[in-house]
Amino acid sequence: MAKLRHIAYRATDPDATATFFVNTLEMNIVQRRKNGAIDLTDGTINITVLPMASAMASGTENRPGVNHIGFTVADDDKVARAMEAAGARQIGAIGSSDTAHYELKYEGPDGIVIDIGHWVGTAPIEAEARV
Repeated sequence: MAKLRHIAYRATDPDATATFFVNTLEMNIVQRRKNGAIDLTDGTINITVLPMASAMASGTENRPGVNHIGFTVADDDKVARAMEAAGARQIGAIGSSDTAHYELKYEGPDGIVIDIGHWVGTAPIEAEARV
């Protein structure tokens, strides 16, 4: 089963937005990236606060708010094949050389961008007992 592990939020003031999450919801900053993005965690999920100026994989216009969501799965290749079979198309990838994460980006129904990957500060998928 896929586990939601990443939410990317585009902000006009990433520092102020990150500070809001830290001061009000007790999130922890785990990384500040060279591109101005800030990675936060609650120990399970990663929230990346993106600056307005950073590029969007699909080439669409940047707007404040939720930009995309990401899932960690047990078998990346299997899920990628299932997404493509269901009509999603791969629109980008960020490789494992990035210290924060890696991800495959897909565009699904209504243009929603869904990442399959792993992010700094996220919990792994635990082995689930089979009944």
